[in-house]
Amino acid sequence: MNPMRPLAISALTAVSAMGRGGAATLAALVGRRSGLAPCDFAGVREGFVGAVGGLAEQPLPAGLGRFDCRNHRLAAMALATDGFAAAVAGAAARYGAGRVAVVLGTSTSGILAAEQAYRARETPGGALPGWFDYAASQDIGALAVFVRAALGLAGPGYVVSTACTSSARSFVDGARLIAAGVVDAAVVGGADSLCATTLRGFAALELVSPGPCRPLDAARCGLSIGEAAGFALLERRDGRAAAAAAELLLLGHGASSDGHHMSAPHPAGAGAIAAMRGALARAGLAPAAVDYVNLHGTGTRANDAAEDGAVFAVFGAQTACSSTKGWSGHTLGASGVLEALVAALAIRAGLMPGCLGVERVDPAFRCRVLTENVRAPVRRVMSNAFGFGGSNCALLFGAP
Repeated sequence: MNPMRPLAISALTAVSAMGRGGAATLAALVGRRSGLAPCDFAGVREGFVGAVGGLAEQPLPAGLGRFDCRNHRLAAMALATDGFAAAVAGAAARYGAGRVAVVLGTSTSGILAAEQAYRARETPGGALPGWFDYAASQDIGALAVFVRAALGLAGPGYVVSTACTSSARSFVDGARLIAAGVVDAAVVGGADSLCATTLRGFAALELVSPGPCRPLDAARCGLSIGEAAGFALLERRDGRAAAAAAELLLLGHGASSDGHHMSAPHPAGAGAIAAMRGALARAGLAPAAVDYVNLHGTGTRANDAAEDGAVFAVFGAQTACSSTKGWSGHTLGASGVLEALVAALAIRAGLMPGCLGVERVDPAFRCRVLTENVRAPVRRVMSNAFGFGGSNCALLFGAP
């Protein structure tokens, strides 16, 4: 496999239960303040969730009112954070609006709007209310249509929906479009918002922890659902403006689909290993060159155990690793871009955040799991995302 040319990430933002934007997210990591709280959403009161506040007051861009739903309000909040929209406008001015792609990930899109519409029917079998616009809310491609219009872009636009790897996979697709010469830049990332379908679905699978999730703990018993939206602007590094603005580099990426089971991970982590090794190969780097691994680390017994085995197979016991889902909850399709921001903050601040809420790391694990924050120079970070159906994605980030 030939190494890829590193891409500049010239703008990056995310909003989650940790806070709005990079500074708030870093403050939460440094202060070890979790955003998880007891669930009281859409009639569900089981477990803890990572909800984003202020969405009811979040305006949508002018002329895009038909897209109103929780998922797009979450996306609009992220677009208006950390100067992201202005950075994209600069890229569009440099390359042309038709040379900037929009490739985003989501697993549930605006399904909450459909849930609300079904509840609002006058009779159980009656028509849905007139205000419900399926194409502008629940449709899986609506997020890309909305963001593309909000940013005034005219390049290729589509949504990747590969469960919990969705926004991580958007980085892969965006990088490939740039490498193929189809575009010069790409807006990647995604959004996933809270809804009853997700909350009740994971509860039905008996995967929800009654308290805040504790990834990698010996007594872990499930995950906490969160919501997030985040975006990154990928550009060719050879452009002066992109190189000057870069706060992070995408050095490599790896993706696989082992198809082991609809919801359970491959017990030996075969697909996860392939994804991580693919990212290293594309970056032309050995495992020892990576300083920190941000684990997918959901807090379920099977997922954490499989990931420990996979990471140990690739990195051994020397490379520091942890999960940050104790801060945000598992934000599903948005977890990849949220944890890209964590990677950027780790590099920028020289911080490797230790897992929250871990009383005792599972004694069967062989990786070097951090349970307290560690201050040290961080040059390269591997960020993992794994999803239902055997979807696996690993992104390798580096300092500019």
